Amino acid sequence: MPRSPSPGQTPDAPTSGGGSTDSTRQRIVAAAKEEFARHGIAGARVDRIAKQARTSKERVYAYFRSKEALYAHVAERETTALIQATQLDPADLPGYAGILFDHFAARPDHYRLITWGRLELAESADNTSGPLQATIAGKLDKLRDAQRIGLLDPAWDPVDVLALINQIAMTWAGQPEIAAAAADQAVDPSVTARRAALVTAVEHMFPRPDRDQRPNRLT
Repeated sequence: MPRSPSPGQTPDAPTSGGGSTDSTRQRIVAAAKEEFARHGIAGARVDRIAKQARTSKERVYAYFRSKEALYAHVAERETTALIQATQLDPADLPGYAGILFDHFAARPDHYRLITWGRLELAESADNTSGPLQATIAGKLDKLRDAQRIGLLDPAWDPVDVLALINQIAMTWAGQPEIAAAAADQAVDPSVTARRAALVTAVEHMFPRPDRDQRPNRLT
């Protein structure tokens, strides 16, 4: 029985059975990631992606039925990487903010790529399914459990906790003009100082519980 095409692929797209087709597809995805991060979805050009990937436009469309399908594939890969790299420990919310900061500091293209999708694909903001929404729901459950067992102040709504921490952690990714000013005008212009500042901010809002006060498990 023939296999169904994966999301974003045309039914007759080359399979990954051979090394050269696999390599071509990987080059296309890598080039598309750079192109979308730099120019957005509307501004991205498939001919530039093909040139960067050392292939043809026809080959790109053999793997992905449209530019939007190619973006969806790249965005899904980046979202999966984000999910895997930013696990939430409700007993250490300042540490979680630091992990988010580290991810976006190391991958500024990720922030730009996802932001373009939010701006250009209105339906993405309304999407209530998919891995990212499932991850958000799981993190909210962890925060509720933390409140139930005394790790987190129950006066906070968990959705506000998650939104505030995410926003603080992405402060520098979302404000490159202030980051540029910090390089010249901050008392300590290092990335380490920027990270320490936001971790401290989250610590003031959501302090880590003393270790001897922590329950053994979040259940």
